[in-house]
Amino acid sequence: MTAEATRDAPAPKPLRADAQRNRDRLVEVAAQAFATDGVDASLEDIAKRAGVGIGTLYRHFPTREHLVEVVYRREVEGLCHAAEELAREHPADVALELWMQRFVDYIATKRGLATSLRLLLTTNSTLFSDTSGRVSGAMRGLVEAAAASGKIRADVDASDVMHALGGIYSAPNTPDWRERSGRLVKLLMDGLRFGAKNQ
Repeated sequence: MTAEATRDAPAPKPLRADAQRNRDRLVEVAAQAFATDGVDASLEDIAKRAGVGIGTLYRHFPTREHLVEVVYRREVEGLCHAAEELAREHPADVALELWMQRFVDYIATKRGLATSLRLLLTTNSTLFSDTSGRVSGAMRGLVEAAAASGKIRADVDASDVMHALGGIYSAPNTPDWRERSGRLVKLLMDGLRFGAKNQ
């Protein structure tokens, strides 16, 4: 299709309210399933838990990879939105800690999607170019605000914090992974607060 034809193509019609609810519910349930059971989670079970038939799932998401991509974009969007919301509602250091706990949930989903995410990368999906830097940018804003408020050390580098959190991704997937990851976030925050001006 030429660029001109693409420009002239009609925009997709918005979904009916009930169809949009079904789609949103499928994405929500799929995110939970992928985080718990990995990318091989049963699509039939996802449809059933979402309260729809498997045909409805395939109408919205023709392939497993399509569903994976939508779920991943949703997780990134939710994480970035959470940074803004937490920054408005909490002291800067509390907002950072709560966001890092939310980051653990994001990592759990990403670990579950790992195989399909690698496949999407090899097929030149725009997924990674569209989302690259958004999560680290959200964290940078929270870290800089907490440092400026004197609630964490002034010499903290956001990229170092992200690197430390990244270690959670590669930790063994044991039954207590989430609990241990939550404790690591608390330890990290203790280190960030140590010696802060306003602690």
